[in-house]
Amino acid sequence: MKRSFVLVFAGILSNVASDVGYVLLIPLAGIIFIAVGRHPVIGMAAAFAGVSGGFSANLALGTIDPLLAGLSTEAAQIIDPSYEVNPTANYYFMVASTFVIAFTGTWITEKFIAPRFGKYEGEEASEQIESLSKLEKKGLRNAFITFLVILAITLIGIIPKEGIFRGPDSGILSSPLIKGVVAMLFITAALMGIVYGITIRKYKSDADIVHGMGDAMKSLAIYYVLVFFAAQFVAYFKWSNLGIIFAIKGANLVMASGLGLIPLMILFILLAGLINMAMGSASAKWAIMAPVFIPMFMLLGYSPELSQAVYRIGDSVTNLISPMMSFFALIIAFIQKYDKNAGIGTIIATMLPYSVAFFVVWTLLLIGWLLIGLPLGPDAGIYYEMVPK
Repeated sequence: MKRSFVLVFAGILSNVASDVGYVLLIPLAGIIFIAVGRHPVIGMAAAFAGVSGGFSANLALGTIDPLLAGLSTEAAQIIDPSYEVNPTANYYFMVASTFVIAFTGTWITEKFIAPRFGKYEGEEASEQIESLSKLEKKGLRNAFITFLVILAITLIGIIPKEGIFRGPDSGILSSPLIKGVVAMLFITAALMGIVYGITIRKYKSDADIVHGMGDAMKSLAIYYVLVFFAAQFVAYFKWSNLGIIFAIKGANLVMASGLGLIPLMILFILLAGLINMAMGSASAKWAIMAPVFIPMFMLLGYSPELSQAVYRIGDSVTNLISPMMSFFALIIAFIQKYDKNAGIGTIIATMLPYSVAFFVVWTLLLIGWLLIGLPLGPDAGIYYEMVPK
C-alpha cells in the first residue's frame, strides 16, 4: 500500500518537470515492484496513474501552468482587454487535488489492479535492488551538489529585478528561463548524470558519455516506430479540422443546455475528456477551446480561472485511456518488456478503473469547492463580474 501511494504521489509531482515522469518514473516503478516481489505492471500502472491521470495536480507550479494561463489570458481579453490569468490561478485547487488523486490512485491500485496480476515469472524476475555502495552514495551526493549549484545560479539570475534571467520587461514569466524550461531541464539532468558517472568511474572520457547516451536511446527504438505511424494519424486528423469541429460543436451543445453552474461544469469536464480522446496535447486543445468557452462562461458570470480548472480535470482523467496521448506508445513499449502480448487494449483495460475513479472523485471535489465558494488560487475566484464601460 505504501509503495503504491509513493509511486502515485511521485507521479503527480513529476509533472513539475513536464513529461519527465513518463520517461523515468514508470519504468523505474516496474523495477521497484519486481525487487519487492510484486508484478511490475502493478507498479507501472500506479506510476502511470499519477503521472498521466494526475497531470494537472501538483504541490508546486509546473510547466503547464504558465502555458495554460497564457492561453486563458488571450481568450479572456476577448471580453475584457485588461484581464490577466496568473499561472497561480488554480494553485489552491490543484494542491488539494494532489492528495485526493494520490489516495484514490492508491486505493484503485490495491483493490482493482493488484488482484488481476499474480506472481511475475518473467526473465527479469531475478532483478534485485541492492544497497548503494560508498562510491554510488558519493556520486549521488556530488550530483545533488551539482543541482544546488545550478539552482543557486538560477536564483541569482532570477531574483534580482535586473537579473540576467529576467525578461525584457524585468518579468519572470517573460524570462528566457521560463521560455527555455525544456533546455534548462536537459542541461540540469545531463550535468547531474555526467557528474554521477564520473564519480562512480563509469565515465572516464567524453567517448564514454557519448556511448552512454547512445545506449539510452536504444530503448526508445520501439517507441520511434510506433510514434511514426501514430504521427501520421494525428497529422491527418489535424488536416481534416475534426478537432476544431468537435470543439465548436460541443461548445454550442453545452451552452444551449441552459443548465446551472454545477451541471454545466460537469458537462464541460465530460466534453474536455471526450475531446482528449481525439487530441492528445493539453495546450493544443486549450488553444482551440479557450477562445470558445472562456468568453461564453465570462458572459454567464464565471471566471476564466474556473473554466481553466474545469478543463484541466477533463483533460487529465482521460489521459490514461487516450491512444492519442503523446506518450501512449512509449507506455506500451515499457509494459511489453514484462508482457510481450500487451497492446493498446491491455493498457486501456488496465487503466480504465483509474480513469473512472479520478473522474468521480475530482468532480466531487470540484462540486464541494463550488458549493463552499473557495478561491481557486491567489486572487482567483469562481465568479466574474462585468465591469461597466
